[in-house]
This record gives sequence, C-alpha cells and structure tokens, in this order.
Amino acid sequence: MSQVKSQNSKVKNEGQNYKNNLKNRCYQFSLKVIALTDNLPNKRSAWVITNQLIRAATSIGANLIEARASSSRLEFKKFYEISLKSANETKYWLFLLKDAKLVDDKIILPFLAEITEISNMLGASVIKLKNKHF
Repeated sequence: MSQVKSQNSKVKNEGQNYKNNLKNRCYQFSLKVIALTDNLPNKRSAWVITNQLIRAATSIGANLIEARASSSRLEFKKFYEISLKSANETKYWLFLLKDAKLVDDKIILPFLAEITEISNMLGASVIKLKNKHF
C-alpha cells in the first residue's frame, strides 16, 4: 500500500514539475522575444510584426497563469487552448521575421525550435485535458 502511495506522489510531483517547467519556459521565451525585438531594424514592417509578436509570445505564459485561477475544469482547458493558439500565432510572426529577412536565420531558428517545443507541450496538454472526464 505504501508503494502505491509513493508512486502516486511521484506521478503528481512529475506532473507539477512538468507544469512548472512549461510555465518557466514560456516566461523565459517571452523575455528572449522581448530582447530579440529590441534589436530589430527601425523599419515600419518590423514595428508591426514586433507589436504582434510580443503580444502573442507573452500571451502564452499569461494564459497558463490565468488557468491556475480557473473556476472550472472547462475554463482551465480553455486557457490552455488559448495558450496553444498564441503559440501558433507566435510561430507565424517568427516565420515572417525570418522570411522578410528582418532577422538572420541563425538568430531566429532557435526561437522557432523553442516555440515548436512549447506548442507541442501545450498541444499534448490540451489533448490530455480533452480526454479527461470528471
């Protein structure tokens, strides 16, 4: 019996670490995006993309934090879905920066790799939340 409790605690701790890791990665990613945008060329096109990129990138983590204060499981799931949508939008703006040649590939590719991982983590979380019935 104590082994089962120990295993259940371990699973809960791993789940909590996963959530904390995701939130921390989103926060760190937001800081990196802000630093990236501060170094973009002073062009009108860069301003527009920067504005949208910062909004989308910072929205990912903000919605995860909002999920913690949810009043229902449905609302919790909705915040995760919004985070996923923001991650996908962030990817779009990063690709625009890359393809418009506003940022060198070697600088933008790590951002694209990180947002892809974050999107995958969020997508897996959303699928898991949709499949849980309480």
